[in-house]
Amino acid sequence: MAATSRKTDWFELNNARLQMTPWSRPSVEIAVASQVSPTGATAAGRHGLSLLSIGATSAGGFNALSTNWAICEDTAKDNGQTVDRSGWRLVGPVHIAETREKARENVRFGLEQWLYYFREVAALPLAPTDGSDPVDALIASGMAVIGTPDDAIAQIERLLQQSGGFGCFMQLAHNWANWENTKRSYELMARYVFPKFQNLNDNRDISLNWAKDNRESFMGQAMMAVGARVAQHVEKKGTENIRPEILAAMGLDKKKDAAQ
Repeated sequence: MAATSRKTDWFELNNARLQMTPWSRPSVEIAVASQVSPTGATAAGRHGLSLLSIGATSAGGFNALSTNWAICEDTAKDNGQTVDRSGWRLVGPVHIAETREKARENVRFGLEQWLYYFREVAALPLAPTDGSDPVDALIASGMAVIGTPDDAIAQIERLLQQSGGFGCFMQLAHNWANWENTKRSYELMARYVFPKFQNLNDNRDISLNWAKDNRESFMGQAMMAVGARVAQHVEKKGTENIRPEILAAMGLDKKKDAAQ
């Protein structure tokens, strides 16, 4: 990169040079935040940038997903730009554990403080204050996943259906659980949720189903092979070192009795 000099009311550069090249090519990727209104989608389309739907799981944000993407595409076309769904990110809060009960227990650590901030500071109440369990309200509204990996998978599938397809699901950091349980939630997402949508288990599933569908044939062949080897051994060495139940299962004990 060539040296650059620039003087502004904020900073001054004298023959400055960036030594590290950007990770993204040809430049750092830029995404425009969007929630309910078409403002963000319009800006992304006008400049051919990625779209970041930060409130994808809120009621308003969820309902606006498909229309905002249509606005983004139409605006891009009107301005000689192109946008791609692979650059569209949807954001939502998730905390998962091995069981739903454990996930609910984990989020007691910090959920109330999180709701307090949105209710009292951001003026955005996300759960009722009538004494009912806020976890139930967040789950019922679709706003949050507090449950198991299967619940997280269902949420992403719900977003896929509503949006028509997007490139990336991002978890909203929320500190509902302590750090150890938060890391465990991330691990479960990586082990059981992401592979579902990255097609990492397709070949495993195909192999599993093929083996299951052909189980009877495989078992029959295996039994025949084992039986042939046992019979061969009995013919050469006798039945002294063969367990009686194996001989009985193969009918060799009857042959022995008949011979006697």
